[in-house]
Amino acid sequence: MMGQNQSEEAIVSTNFNETENEGSVGGRMELEKEQDQSMFNVKSFLWHGGSVWDAWFSCASNQVAQVLLTLPYSFSQLGMVSGILLQILYGLMGSWTAYLISVLYVEYRARKEKENTSFKNHVIQWFEVLDGLLGSYWKAIGLAFNCTFLLFGSVIQLIACASNIYYINDKLDKRTWTYIFGACCATTVFIPSFHNYRIWSFLGLGMTTYTAWYMAIAALVHGQVENVTHTGPKKLVLYFTGATNILYTFGGHAVTVEIMHAMWKPQKFKYIYLMATLYVFTLTLPSSAAVYWAFGDELLNHSNAFSLLPKNGFRDAAVILMLIHQFITFGFACTPLYFVWEKVIGMHDTRSICLRALARLPVVIPIWFLAIIFPFFGPINSAVGALLVTFTVYIIPSLAHMFTYRKASARQNAAEKPPFFLPSWTAMYVINAFIVVWIFVVGFGFGGWASMTNFIRQIDTFGLFAKCYQCHPPTPPPVVAAQPPHALHH
Repeated sequence: MMGQNQSEEAIVSTNFNETENEGSVGGRMELEKEQDQSMFNVKSFLWHGGSVWDAWFSCASNQVAQVLLTLPYSFSQLGMVSGILLQILYGLMGSWTAYLISVLYVEYRARKEKENTSFKNHVIQWFEVLDGLLGSYWKAIGLAFNCTFLLFGSVIQLIACASNIYYINDKLDKRTWTYIFGACCATTVFIPSFHNYRIWSFLGLGMTTYTAWYMAIAALVHGQVENVTHTGPKKLVLYFTGATNILYTFGGHAVTVEIMHAMWKPQKFKYIYLMATLYVFTLTLPSSAAVYWAFGDELLNHSNAFSLLPKNGFRDAAVILMLIHQFITFGFACTPLYFVWEKVIGMHDTRSICLRALARLPVVIPIWFLAIIFPFFGPINSAVGALLVTFTVYIIPSLAHMFTYRKASARQNAAEKPPFFLPSWTAMYVINAFIVVWIFVVGFGFGGWASMTNFIRQIDTFGLFAKCYQCHPPTPPPVVAAQPPHALHH
């Protein structure tokens, strides 16, 4: 299996060279032979993916995970109009910065190919792109933000698993479910790379599609609750908390470089994230708007939409599908961390899957522990969005693109020119500068203040290591009427 994985790495490298230099006839024949063989190999069809469609499924599937369940909660904080507009704004911003990351990857790859650098047994990552283009300081910043974001992204998936399963089986508390799902998600150490997520990405997107449309239809069928109110936005703290949760929703491309590297022709990635985002809009907008319309301000105390939707077979099916999808998303978030850890301990080019899996296990343990400490489903999304996603996904890629092409010679020799709809370097600089300022002030500044205020409030209310965050209140014991004292006889 590892031999097949390395063979595909060689195909990726061969494809990149062919696209840049039109390659040799022998290389093309070898590539065609490999692809012909894979067409008749069921295992390869299900296990090894590097096409444009594989990348699209990976991006769309990774973008809408448990956050789908918290968007109605965000709408109750923002109000309907702001919720819709901010989804569109941050969706477009996220697509733009994903495009910038893809451009920088191609630039880095082209420069390294000219130096005859081989990536046959090496997965390129974002911090290495920053290092190759801008130097070691950028590498350190990119590595710190990216790894921390992916770490807490994985934590959020574990919290979401425990939160969801509780609505099917509440005999165990959420903390116990976190222990169980932590062990289950640890099995992702056996998935070698993003080449091997083909069938999982396809299934994952199907699961979120079902869940999103179930939420929308169930809310509409249920109708509005009695005396429903829609007072949002009510407080600035709540408003910016909800806004940063939406910023987090469309900031799932911390794994963009790894997904690109898994492609046979990475240059085709440019607009894939935008296409994925447009599809995601068809899931997030109807579901969050419908649930907010039905339940209104009740959502302010229910960060998981499942807690308000009527319990039936359709809801249980949605819960189970989301649990499976969160396992997949956990793997998406953790795989880049596995790569970084492998490089640190010198195991990245090891052939044995079992040895690599054993080496990866220490990465899962702190994720497991943090999910038990901070089980705050919903508020933790906003905190991660404000403090980590802002820099990792929006600010750093925009600044990196500006600094990489600040010189006229760099722009003239760029591997990727400005897009056809914006054929001006000046216009690109203006958009990048706007994103940096907006995200820093609104996302990191106001969003950081609001989300941390809300997060600290959750700690004060529920405490660290909360056994069952936002669970059903325990049924009070029956009150026994006190017996009147016996009359005293004199």
